[in-house]
Amino acid sequence: MPRGDKDKYTDKQKRKAEHIEKSYEAKGVSKDESEARAWATVNKQSGGGERKGGSGHKTSETAKKKARKSSGKRAAATRKGGAAVESATGRHDQVRTHGAGTQASHRGALDHAQR
Repeated sequence: MPRGDKDKYTDKQKRKAEHIEKSYEAKGVSKDESEARAWATVNKQSGGGERKGGSGHKTSETAKKKARKSSGKRAAATRKGGAAVESATGRHDQVRTHGAGTQASHRGALDHAQR
């Protein structure tokens, strides 16, 4: 199967990509870029082509479902910002510091994180 072949995509995935592509073109994005963005979106949402056969790389339906669910949570959290992003990504326990990275700034960040 040549690179870029869309045979392994379902009709629904193809329709979705076409719809996304048209919406990008309506916004003034070039035809090639619109197509690339559309298929990237379909791949991210569904985990790639869902028809049987292909590359030998097997992603179970449960793994695809889990990936779509976590992707959706991250996207929604990004729109909300702040603590929602931390809870969706599971990164609330990491301390982020800015600046020169001195010991004093680390202490301040830790104190702030514990409040």
